[in-house]
Amino acid sequence: MEITHLQKLTIPVADQDAAKAFYVDKLGFELRSEAPMPMGDNLRWIEVAPKGGQTTLVLCTWLPDTPKLQNAMLETKNTDVAVKALRDAGVSVDDPTETPWGKQASFADPDGNTFILTDGAA
Repeated sequence: MEITHLQKLTIPVADQDAAKAFYVDKLGFELRSEAPMPMGDNLRWIEVAPKGGQTTLVLCTWLPDTPKLQNAMLETKNTDVAVKALRDAGVSVDDPTETPWGKQASFADPDGNTFILTDGAA
């Protein structure tokens, strides 16, 4: 068996439009796909991803028992610059902290899914 990468990650959200706006407008992610789903009223398959990223996030309202995402790590070239850009976009972000594996800052989406922004510098 050969596993090559993480393809999709389901992110539980309460409102797909609000979640899409957060990820696309505030985080700068690309909208990779949006299509109706035949499983219920107003259900859509929505995938977003960091620009050029291989893994997409599926913004999911139809699996109510899906646990919140906790501390998914997002890589950036410069944590300080990224934190400023997020704050300028209205995202609440913790102050960056130095760690042995790079500078990091934490934030959450409107649904309580949490992320760690890191530059991964040693």
